Amino acid sequence: MHEMSDALGRIQPSRTNAMTDRAFALREGGADILSLSVGEPDFPTPPHVVAACKAALDAGDTRYTPVPGTARLRGAAALHFERDLGLAVPPAQIIVSAGGKQSIFLALLATLNPGDEVLIPAPWWVSYPEIVRFAGATVVPIPTDPAGGFRITPDQLATAITPRTRWLLLNSPGNPTGATYSADDLVALGEVLRAHPRVMVMSDDIYAPLRYTPGRHATIAVECPDLAPRVLTISGVSKSHAMTGFRIGVAAGPAWLIAAMGRLQSHVSGNACSISQAGAVAAFEGPQDFLLDWRDRFRARRDMCVAAINAIPGLSTPVPDGAFYCMIDAAPLMHRFADDEALAMHLLDHGVAIVAASAFGGEYCGFRGFRISFAADEAKLTEALRRIARALV
Repeated sequence: MHEMSDALGRIQPSRTNAMTDRAFALREGGADILSLSVGEPDFPTPPHVVAACKAALDAGDTRYTPVPGTARLRGAAALHFERDLGLAVPPAQIIVSAGGKQSIFLALLATLNPGDEVLIPAPWWVSYPEIVRFAGATVVPIPTDPAGGFRITPDQLATAITPRTRWLLLNSPGNPTGATYSADDLVALGEVLRAHPRVMVMSDDIYAPLRYTPGRHATIAVECPDLAPRVLTISGVSKSHAMTGFRIGVAAGPAWLIAAMGRLQSHVSGNACSISQAGAVAAFEGPQDFLLDWRDRFRARRDMCVAAINAIPGLSTPVPDGAFYCMIDAAPLMHRFADDEALAMHLLDHGVAIVAASAFGGEYCGFRGFRISFAADEAKLTEALRRIARALV
């Protein structure tokens, strides 16, 4: 009999990836499945990024790079952090990893011990709690709700912190809810954090370009600069530049943490793909104006989806402030299903792949329903929403 490690036994596979893989398999078998389960822009990767990758291949840039990334990309990432997030950070305090997910994994595994606690607003991105559990630490959910914009309050934060708290994870704009923290929100949370110097903050800003509310994007290391020595800011090119398959994430933080992450990465993957790094340089240094057009397209899709969902009896969703997801409340219909996973399978039987709210910790805040991604073309969204409506009559 084969035995898994205790660490692996503490986690479950990603349920968003699982649903997406299930949809792929059904389509390969001839089924007509529209997938709204994966958070992946449908736009093509920008031509100047593709050209940069081809040039890197032609130049023979196919060797190892320094573990924390090429000097060129770390410099380009520093440009991105300052231009797009307002965060001035030297390239030496940036690490390049194989996706933002790997950056998060490295940071948590490098700092957590059994008995440590990590505060995570719920609903949450599926991988946050699994990585914490893999590290042997304890997940402490902080429940949120649509009425509060799916944002935690300073009072909630103050109540949740204990002497064992090691990290607070913030995702703004957030997956799966689109929750977006304003500068004032972050300043108020910072007031609480100042009294707890051991607590670090992970600010996952991967969806920063997809903010639909007026004003600039806010991130805690900028709004509370005195806290910056204990903040790790996550970004990348996957969501902003339609480069999900390139697997490039960048993280900026205190020198000791970046060094610790590099120490671990040296044994995990070494460097991120050299060709992908060349593409990421082009993404950060190249033209950015097209991103505004993409954001307008996503905003229009959001508005269409919100209107269509709220017109379906038994379903409701708030207007997300960012990212490209709708978190849909299906509580009035749940008497028809054993749980939200059964609801997800029912919709899959009707040709639409979505992800149950329980995959995102929905049970911790009494949220029953599912998430869709509106990172799909308008015709696909229209037909998928029509199928959902028909499946739930």
